[in-house]
Amino acid sequence: MLSGTFFIFSSALGIIRFPDVFTRLHAATKAPTLGIMSILLATFLFLYGSHQIVSGKLLLAILFIFLSSPVGGHMLSRAAHKANVKPYLRHREDEYETYMRTKNKKQAK
Repeated sequence: MLSGTFFIFSSALGIIRFPDVFTRLHAATKAPTLGIMSILLATFLFLYGSHQIVSGKLLLAILFIFLSSPVGGHMLSRAAHKANVKPYLRHREDEYETYMRTKNKKQAK
């Protein structure tokens, strides 16, 4: 439970502190996924012997969150990039923009 709380708290700090949409999306998807999965796993271990139905539903919830949260964050970041939201480029370059530019040049030929 404590590790899940730590991950969720760190994601909240990341959403507040990070400079652009893409890094905030990273904080809003990766850490809460680990945090919620940790809390649900702790609940599963606590209820395992007495409530089998609830335990099964908790495992399904863990699987659903594990699959859907990163995919949702990825789709939101691609939509933001296609809407010309520029990333904060301090010591790096926008590799996806470079890839799309070379891909469009190849299709134009």
